[in-house]
Amino acid sequence: MSGSRAHVRRLAHRRGANFSLGFRLLPAAKRRAVYAAYAACRIPDDIVDEAGPGVATAELTRRLDAWRDELERTYAGRPGTAATVALAEVLPAFPIPKPALLGLVEGCRMDLERRRYGTFAELERYCELVAVTISDISLAIFGVLRAEAPAAGRHLAMALQLTNIARDVGEDVGRGRIYLPLDELERFGVAERDLEAGRVEGRAYADLMGFECARARDHFRAANPLPAMLEAGSRAAVRVMGGVYRRVLDRVAAEPAAAFARRAELPRWQRLTAVAAGLLARPFV
Repeated sequence: MSGSRAHVRRLAHRRGANFSLGFRLLPAAKRRAVYAAYAACRIPDDIVDEAGPGVATAELTRRLDAWRDELERTYAGRPGTAATVALAEVLPAFPIPKPALLGLVEGCRMDLERRRYGTFAELERYCELVAVTISDISLAIFGVLRAEAPAAGRHLAMALQLTNIARDVGEDVGRGRIYLPLDELERFGVAERDLEAGRVEGRAYADLMGFECARARDHFRAANPLPAMLEAGSRAAVRVMGGVYRRVLDRVAAEPAAAFARRAELPRWQRLTAVAAGLLARPFV
């Protein structure tokens, strides 16, 4: 295995534990492509989220610009990092769309520019950039058999991103961000200051999170037809990835206050259950 391939493989298994359960089920060529694509998606996200409190916004903007330029050079045949070398190796076989990777960079840039979303429509635009772009990237690797696949893929991408948002409310508040739409907080009687102070034990927060989780679950349900629209070698992987996240969503919905205090993770038996359900072609919901 080349050094660049080993690098992106290690990154996927270390940073994408929930996704890597599904990655392992892909045929070898698709698996290599997914590892490379995952690394290319992870890097701009880490630029924003892993920089630490002392790094100025201008510096993070510069780093995102540099990564955008690196992607441009990669698609021009001049990759300059281990991750982009791995990406360049798979592009001849898998038409990973450059606009999707660049769109993801712009979505990560939004995290530098705004920390609140007034309505779900505003949040949905953010999700389009940071999640639906990843669906477009993934479908280029998984192989599409039907024209309806991108629409179903959008639903799965929204489900996964909304699960992330529900799971990470506490972590995001710690970074100064609230992704839950402010008009929905108001509707359920949850104030921003309640989240900032960690006051999430009451009925109001539980009802709010029940509403948010139900929306994500609706997207999982709408995504149920997706695996059958993909090449056979990709179907189990997609079912497992979606199944793992749906079980994470269930844990958040069952104990929203506990999930706020500590990121909801699946015990080993539930991860194995998700793999078995995927192999048996069970629906997401």
